Amino acid sequence: MRVVFMGTPDFAVGSLETINNSQHKVVGVITVPDKPAGRGLKLLYSEVKKFALEKNLPLLQPEKLKDAHFIEALKQWKADVFVVVAFRMLPSEVYSIPRKGTFNVHASLLPQYRGAAPIQWTIMNGETKTGVTTFFLNNEIDCGDIILQKETEILPDETTGELYKRLKVLGATLALETLNIIEKGDVKTITQHSQKEFIKLAPKIHKEDTIIDWNLTAQSIINKIRGLTPYPGAVTFFSDDYGNRQSVKILKASITPIKTNAISKKITTDNKSFLNISSKDFQISIHNLQVEGKKRLDVFDFLQGNKINNYTIY
Repeated sequence: MRVVFMGTPDFAVGSLETINNSQHKVVGVITVPDKPAGRGLKLLYSEVKKFALEKNLPLLQPEKLKDAHFIEALKQWKADVFVVVAFRMLPSEVYSIPRKGTFNVHASLLPQYRGAAPIQWTIMNGETKTGVTTFFLNNEIDCGDIILQKETEILPDETTGELYKRLKVLGATLALETLNIIEKGDVKTITQHSQKEFIKLAPKIHKEDTIIDWNLTAQSIINKIRGLTPYPGAVTFFSDDYGNRQSVKILKASITPIKTNAISKKITTDNKSFLNISSKDFQISIHNLQVEGKKRLDVFDFLQGNKINNYTIY
């Protein structure tokens, strides 16, 4: 089939590459406009654009998806189907163009974890399984009829970065399988249920979502750290005796057997080899962290230059 692919980040490149290497033909790629970044405001390409340029695939980067010239250019590609992975919400004027429909690859088991950050929220909420879903687009975000799903277990210590890599591959496989059954006419969709009280959402991660609440259980805190690693990072704050405050990302930690009797935020350390912080029920051992504006360090290296027993958590 003739395929138009729409996507932006590295996660989408896995699906684009798999489709481009298949019997189907990628006749066009849509991604976001270039954005200035860094001190020199150099234009930054999306990962999808980089791949499209490397493979000499036709490319469009519309500012507005309802623009008449963009819609006409899309129609000229005469695609059978559009495939969307980590892009923007499409207007009906766009997703209704191809004769066989437009489907999205989403990194959760819909209807759970609709939204922009499904991998992060799945781990932060302590789930033990997740997966990928393909579904036909409609006028509601992540609510269209489900085509296929693939499930996978979440490993006990797995971070978002690690799960991301696995779901990128799983999503690419599912995208191709979905194209193949659409081509054969074997599509049997499942309508997503609308019982909103049972739906866990996955909205964009905001700054306040990253802050660690040490009054929670150790497992809840570890889940947050895993879910926000490597980016944007789970954040806490150290304050010394002079009132100097530092924002610190905790990037790797584990639960110790040491009970805390509900005394949270207490720091225990020998200033050489270990740094523990008390939660609601157990001490948490910090293994890897990053002070704002500095490089990421293992706790041993961090303690060489910081006498942390003079600090408090706030």
